Amino acid sequence: MTASAGTFGGRPSLGTAAAAWFVLLFLVAPSLVVIPMSFASEDILVFPPRRYSFYLYEKFFFTSDWVATSLLSARIAIVATILALVLGSAAAYGLVRGTFPGRQVVTLFLLSPMFVPLVVVALAFYIYFATLRLQGTELAFILAHTAYVTPYVIVVLMAALRNVDPNLEQAARTMGAGRFYTFRRVTLPLIKPGLISAGLFGFLLSFDELVIGLFLADFDTKTLPVKMWENIIFEVSPVLAAVSTLLTALAFGLSLFVVAAQTRTQNGSKPS
Repeated sequence: MTASAGTFGGRPSLGTAAAAWFVLLFLVAPSLVVIPMSFASEDILVFPPRRYSFYLYEKFFFTSDWVATSLLSARIAIVATILALVLGSAAAYGLVRGTFPGRQVVTLFLLSPMFVPLVVVALAFYIYFATLRLQGTELAFILAHTAYVTPYVIVVLMAALRNVDPNLEQAARTMGAGRFYTFRRVTLPLIKPGLISAGLFGFLLSFDELVIGLFLADFDTKTLPVKMWENIIFEVSPVLAAVSTLLTALAFGLSLFVVAAQTRTQNGSKPS
């Protein structure tokens, strides 16, 4: 039996493709409106702009406050993503390959930050780091973002590991390779697309995080989303349009990179 058009396994029908494009445009249209506004030459938000220029981008890149908060957010996101990948890969491997008692309970515990309301998690971080007198420090942001991002990394890597044949790892062990050597030389290369996806997803989650930042920030240490939120509340600077456009471009670029990396890996794994 062959799959008909528009059904699972067949070519999508014209109506299915049109519906998919409509949903896509519905989701991205609010973000696309900001793009022409970011090229305005006025000190107010105008749509459509009366005259196009790079005035707002110049104000963003040559204003120390915006640059400093952007660099702080980038440092926090990079370090938190690296730590989350190290912790998440170890946890995912143990949960997928392990057969110890209570594995489901451990899995639920490790993924629990995904199910708890974020404001509750942020309040817990605030109380914890205030007790340790770390509130408002870059270290507190890194640790909090690592704990926030790690469950999402675990989910992605668990899915990647389930697609890896354990017999390949067993073959390496049979040939005398140790557990760590097998993980480093066999498992990690096979889940490389998952690692890339988890890393970029974790970076975006950390870089765009606001609620935790509101609880941990102080006058001298605040991330880019916190500064954007404060700007909306107290000033509504048109620079926000330029920042929003840059963040949209960053997310779109990283998404294209993930797709390209996965496509390259799939094409490389196909027999010639």
